[in-house]
Amino acid sequence: MPTEAGSDGGDSVPSPARRPRRVLAGTTTRAEKVRALRGLGALGGLAGVLVALMLLPTACTAGVGARDAADWFESEPEDLSTSGVPQRSKILAADGSTMATFFYQNRVDVALDKIAPIARRAVLAIEDSRFYEHGAIDAQGTLRALASNLNSGQVTQGGSGITQQYVKNLLLAQADSAAEQRAAKEISAARKIRELRYAVALEKRYSKDEILRRYLNIAYYGDGAYGIEAASRHYFSKPAAGLDLAEAALLAGVVRYPYAYDPVHHPVAARERRDIVLRRMAELGWIDRRLADATARLPVKLRVQDVKSGCVTSKAPFFCDYVQREILTSPVFGRTPGEREKLLKRGGLTIRTTLDWRAQRSAQRAVDRHVPAKNSARKAAAEAMVQPGTGEIKAMVVDRKLGSNKERGKTWINFAADASHGSSIGMQAGSTFKVFTLAAALEEDLPFGTRLMAPRGYTPVGYRDCKGRRVGDPSKTLSNSADGEGGRTFSLVTGTHHSVNTFFLALEKKVGLCETAKLAERLGMRQSNGRPLEQFPSFTLGSGQVSPVRLAAAYAAFGARGRYCSPIAIRQITAANGRRMKVPGAGCKQAIDEGVADAVSHVLRGVLTKGTARGMGLGRPAAGKTGTVDNFSAAWFAGYTPDLAAAVWVGDPRGGYRYPMENLCMDGECYGTVFGATIPAPIWRQSMLGALAGTPATSFHRPPSHYFSEGSGEDKAKLPDVRGLRLRAAVAKLRAAGFKVRVDRPVESRKYKRGTVAEMSPGPGSVEPGGTVTLRLSKGAKHGRPDRRGGDGGRGGGREQVPVPPATPEPGDHGRPSPQPDRLP
Repeated sequence: MPTEAGSDGGDSVPSPARRPRRVLAGTTTRAEKVRALRGLGALGGLAGVLVALMLLPTACTAGVGARDAADWFESEPEDLSTSGVPQRSKILAADGSTMATFFYQNRVDVALDKIAPIARRAVLAIEDSRFYEHGAIDAQGTLRALASNLNSGQVTQGGSGITQQYVKNLLLAQADSAAEQRAAKEISAARKIRELRYAVALEKRYSKDEILRRYLNIAYYGDGAYGIEAASRHYFSKPAAGLDLAEAALLAGVVRYPYAYDPVHHPVAARERRDIVLRRMAELGWIDRRLADATARLPVKLRVQDVKSGCVTSKAPFFCDYVQREILTSPVFGRTPGEREKLLKRGGLTIRTTLDWRAQRSAQRAVDRHVPAKNSARKAAAEAMVQPGTGEIKAMVVDRKLGSNKERGKTWINFAADASHGSSIGMQAGSTFKVFTLAAALEEDLPFGTRLMAPRGYTPVGYRDCKGRRVGDPSKTLSNSADGEGGRTFSLVTGTHHSVNTFFLALEKKVGLCETAKLAERLGMRQSNGRPLEQFPSFTLGSGQVSPVRLAAAYAAFGARGRYCSPIAIRQITAANGRRMKVPGAGCKQAIDEGVADAVSHVLRGVLTKGTARGMGLGRPAAGKTGTVDNFSAAWFAGYTPDLAAAVWVGDPRGGYRYPMENLCMDGECYGTVFGATIPAPIWRQSMLGALAGTPATSFHRPPSHYFSEGSGEDKAKLPDVRGLRLRAAVAKLRAAGFKVRVDRPVESRKYKRGTVAEMSPGPGSVEPGGTVTLRLSKGAKHGRPDRRGGDGGRGGGREQVPVPPATPEPGDHGRPSPQPDRLP
């Protein structure tokens, strides 16, 4: 810890509550007198050494020995370095606002012209009023201090000038080990001579202004504030350039004994010391005495502003923690963890990041709304947002505060990141991984209309990994999702829209397990522990443990037309000396052809309009994929536009298989069984809408025409013509064809008899299967007789009271499209 500026480091600090006892007073014990005399003797010895050193330059006639000693003292020490002074580092968001600070010592280095002139004069007045008149050693000040101390019987004055005080603080600041710190504070002639020799060298190397600047920036001002800039911000919430006379005198007075004159903990002593500084300034004629007296009558006014080190108090704590871990784990920033931590907490770095506050706030609001930090079900959620084409992480949120999980609603684990950046072991990705099999198929130029049989159960045999080994378990049967789809053929389009497990197992076998895994790896996918993805038939069903940030970066590549960029959080780092440091880059590369990526986007757009996440669109071109993990242990949604991609995970930190999301009720809201579209997709939608607000919509590109060689891939069914039939007969015929029915307002018709179907929407022909057909019954001709059953005979538009004939409810038909399950078997 720093010592008081004007004394030799071992002096005890007087209590601010009373004046120090005179050690040679009548009440002083014999033992106290002996210790005091020894201390004064040591001071006298040091003073004698100082006097001798002052005379060395003129002692050439004393012989070669004296001349050599003088030459040695005047020469610059080989180990003299002014670097290594701890300065705080700061992490900035993309807009330049401060997100967090890191430090061992809270210090902000500033130029001399950024320190108020009155503050400079106040420090000089009380510490070294002749600073600009003497050299490195102030003989007059040293002798005066010796005389004062001998006269008073105790150490009341230090003889060190500003340069010597700077040297002492510098050596202490550079001390890394406990031994070095003890050596920097010991009371000995050897230490004093070393400091004096450094002071002489520094007076040759730097101007007086530069030495004063360095001193003001290194001195300790109490209560954790190092340097006058940090002290001014801490005590007065203003920069040092804005200090007034009262504030400047207060800070100048603290320097001598920072632990005794700290105005937060010792306000009375601090004020008394401030007034001493004011009187000294008046004695020197540097301020008017009336001004000094008037200022001394003012109370001490503080506006304390605490600066915390680390990410805990940051408004983006998990993004901040990601950046911190990037620096602490990357060899770019040092060979060892210790070197990297020292760089972060002492190096005065300015770390400019990719964080977009609008995206961050939007994602945090969405996650907190759907999965509150202290929710009754103890579930958790995490989201990462990545910009396509750059890899820049725009937001990273967890539905917890950063802290010990011993306190509910907190965690040290960043569920949005890999193990190296947040200690997370990752989570199974579920059906979000089907996109890599789809992309591998499109890379082999399989058209959208390619159809494969999707049985209700699938035995995973006939697969080989990239080493040519057979993988799969012939004794195990993998099934489809809870919706029971299967037993028929699907196309690349419809198989994806409905997320049919057995379809994708068949497709993975067709294009190759190795090819699918290699494509995923080209898009940056690997396990959260950093290892390569495991290659088993269930790969396409998302059995691997991954992180949201990597999944978001992979999906961002589709939005960037196949250009993959590794996720990055740091744009630039500037060292304290203004030099730009090397930072890890995104390494952007064309991982898949543009046409393949465009085709993937074309298919995934339908997931939001016709598939498992229908109704989750953004009102602009967007694409995505749901994912539900086996036994409902977790749920995902990953989606993107050409401007932004995001991946959302929802699960249980205690273990998803142990605490599945079945019959889930959370804070009074019950979801039943949770699929990818139940909670993750709404989080994704809300966060994306907020993050992209005000951003012009960008369109996807149309896929190459050869993908349409076998049609659009959409399922078509023949819609029978039921016009002219009575309602019951029409409904029965439509239901037999697999369609749902609703009856709308009746219409006038000359062609069809009253009570029969006059109009149907959509009209007869080839349409999407399983859709809803709207029927309108005929009211007859315009001038027909009034309808005794409630019609108006052509004079109005009343609704026919003809109910749809009852029928056995169809699976999933509950009056609105229900999210389609898509889970890992």
